[in-house]
Amino acid sequence: NIELNDALNRVTEKLQSILGAYGPRSVAMYSGTFSHFCVAGVMTRHSFMDAINSPMRFSNATIDQPGKPIAMALHGRWGAGPQAFSDSDVCMLVGANPLVSMWGGIPAFNPARRLQQSRKRGMKLIVIDPRRTESACKADIYLQCKPGFDSEIIAAMIRTIIHEQLFDKSFVAAETEGLDILAQQVEPFTPAVVAKLAGISDEDLIAAARMFAKADSGNATGGTGSNMSPNGTLLEYLLLCLNTLCGRWVKAGEPVRNLGVLFRMFSGNACAEKPRPAFGFGEKLRVRNLGNTAAGLPTAALADEILTPGLGQVKALFVVGGNPLTAFPNREKVQRALESLELLVVIDPQMSATAQLADYVFGPKFGFEMPAISFANEGMVTYGLSIGLQEPYAQYQPALIDTAKDPQLIEDWKVFYEIARRMELQLSYRGTHYDMDKAPTTDELIATFLCRSPVPLDEIKAHPGGHIFEHRSMPAIPKDSNWPYRLQIGDIDMMTELACLSGEIDHRKSAQDSSGINLLLVSRREHEVYNSVGHSLPAIKRRLPYNPVHMNPSDAKRLKVVHGQGVNIRSATGQTLGIIHLSDDVRAGVISVSHGFPNMDIKSSKSKETFSGTSVSTLIDDACRYDRFSGMPQMSALPVTVTRSDRK
Repeated sequence: NIELNDALNRVTEKLQSILGAYGPRSVAMYSGTFSHFCVAGVMTRHSFMDAINSPMRFSNATIDQPGKPIAMALHGRWGAGPQAFSDSDVCMLVGANPLVSMWGGIPAFNPARRLQQSRKRGMKLIVIDPRRTESACKADIYLQCKPGFDSEIIAAMIRTIIHEQLFDKSFVAAETEGLDILAQQVEPFTPAVVAKLAGISDEDLIAAARMFAKADSGNATGGTGSNMSPNGTLLEYLLLCLNTLCGRWVKAGEPVRNLGVLFRMFSGNACAEKPRPAFGFGEKLRVRNLGNTAAGLPTAALADEILTPGLGQVKALFVVGGNPLTAFPNREKVQRALESLELLVVIDPQMSATAQLADYVFGPKFGFEMPAISFANEGMVTYGLSIGLQEPYAQYQPALIDTAKDPQLIEDWKVFYEIARRMELQLSYRGTHYDMDKAPTTDELIATFLCRSPVPLDEIKAHPGGHIFEHRSMPAIPKDSNWPYRLQIGDIDMMTELACLSGEIDHRKSAQDSSGINLLLVSRREHEVYNSVGHSLPAIKRRLPYNPVHMNPSDAKRLKVVHGQGVNIRSATGQTLGIIHLSDDVRAGVISVSHGFPNMDIKSSKSKETFSGTSVSTLIDDACRYDRFSGMPQMSALPVTVTRSDRK
């Protein structure tokens, strides 16, 4: 341990040396899940990267569900937003389990109660998932498909809706372009062919399409499971096309439930907005012909940007609120990359696996130790449909715990401010300069961040417990008669991708291995943990001391293993060990394992073997199987071979 000022001085000195020797592109930033909730941190770290002129900014968005913003940019945003969950007659979840994940498809903040209330008033629920999740147990129609066929299933639904003329003809004619090419490209995806591929009933597939299309209102949403599977961007685009065909956007005169309180979530105009860039723009990476996207730079390429010699090689990395060693694909490569850096700085309240490799670790204030605003929850709507706050709610929270007596403890944003001050850099955000002589307060930065918010910060502060600002809900405004933009349901890149998919034979199988069985690994969520966070808490460690490998009893019987027994899981990229949990809710031919679990020493209750907690990232190939638009590797529906472990 060293004093805070000493650490800041040493980081500054090393950073200046690296910038002088290699230039701005040699310094990269990774912002993890828990870096996005403090707006002062968001604005300051971006201001810092602007000040050193580095474009190398990565985040968890491109190893989670990057297809959402990319597909939205290709399809187009609707100015009045999607129909609200509270108004929906049908909800379809594809690879999403919001009753556990707490977001996606069903609004956050007690999604179980919201679903119960909606089901009571008659809303229908359709779930597509290889695992009978908590959400699937509530479904009116449940398609327990093979993993990796989500795009084909949605294409078959679209085909059915077009063939049976169930789409909203007036909306499609007035507000879209591309129906003819979409109809042409989905033609090969007949329900019979797709049902056979996906291992479901064609009658159930058709019934789901009809239930969704015949409802007056609703929404279809993809989750982490479907987005981490092959063709994540295409899947999200097809879901948008499905919603658009059925007119699932707020029309003129209908209520926009939340226009936004802290920022303008929607314009309120019932029309397609001006198109935005989707992928391939801005900073070009040096590997796999990847560039910037609507979701950000492809994070899965960061390890190669560190390891690949030459002009532009990353030599220094700041990690804020994330854990690359656990969360990034191809753990072995990521570890080599992190260990090769000349400077690795981690800002995190926990000593994560990544932090243990760092040159410097700053443990920042968090939670009740600093003021906060509910911006992040509201802002999630830009990431996808049915995400974020459905009501015009906002809250300001002052710091509730006084940390003034601990001078070694600072906010995460202040790390970058202090380094910039030592480097004599001027930080600015949206044209407003920071005072580099006297540090601003977190409250002052929040005020700067929200200087143009629809509801003034002072008004939000006047409601200490939070408030629903009813005036930010109003009827959608009709579009101008000469408005030029339409929603694109026949985007050429997406239609080309769909054409390639229709011509493929299923190659997503692992090589045969007589010593084990070939299965598909899918991701999942666990209660009370979030990605790589929470596993180390004592109460959770007692309940979840390791990362279970959930397997159908029929597969366990074939493998001749029992509950609690150790297994070896091998992919084309690597291997890991795990402990079997028998689960009837997992489809035969599939194993279900949580992503982001840290390595821990665990013991099998049956064999007494010692393992290092099952890390799915060791199995993921980051450079061969990846989405060509987002750069995200295939991280679910992953072909693996499972064998009984012979470790002693």
